[in-house]
Amino acid sequence: MTEERVSPLRQRMIEDMRIRGMGDKAQKSHIRAIKDFAAFLGRSLDTATPEDLRAYQLHMSDTGVTPSTFNTRIVALRFFFGMTCGREEMKRFMQFRTEPRKLPVVFSVEEVSDILMAAPRPGLKYRAALSISYGAGLRAAEVCNLKIVDIVPEARLRHDDSDRMLIHVEQGKCQKDRKVMLSPGL
Repeated sequence: MTEERVSPLRQRMIEDMRIRGMGDKAQKSHIRAIKDFAAFLGRSLDTATPEDLRAYQLHMSDTGVTPSTFNTRIVALRFFFGMTCGREEMKRFMQFRTEPRKLPVVFSVEEVSDILMAAPRPGLKYRAALSISYGAGLRAAEVCNLKIVDIVPEARLRHDDSDRMLIHVEQGKCQKDRKVMLSPGL
């Protein structure tokens, strides 16, 4: 297995990302985006001009890069030029693409009932988890981390949330706490 040689510029970017506290996936995504721009440019990235950025953005648009990938690469380039190279003026030449908003699929009452009835047996555990997930709009990890005190009014020390029919979600997406509505049926 051969080790990839890391340029001083890439090493500095990696250090900047560590200082910023970025996660491993974000770091890999940024490095991948910078590699793609370097392959397009064909020379050292710190010599890039606003015209190079414009040409790269046109290249991404012409090759059918999805808006989310396009924006991910722009975020990486903004970080690279702003933090690593200290060239804040380059950010002015980077544009984000808007992603078309699609309406979510809303299941009918019969479809939701069929999904709940397909939950594995025995017991109500899986059906309850699916019901809470769908009814309150929770993510799978948030449902798995729920505790009785987050839902059941008698188990709470403070009764203000139970009176308002709220579920307390701790450390959800991005490690943030939030409150979600608890329907009377749930």
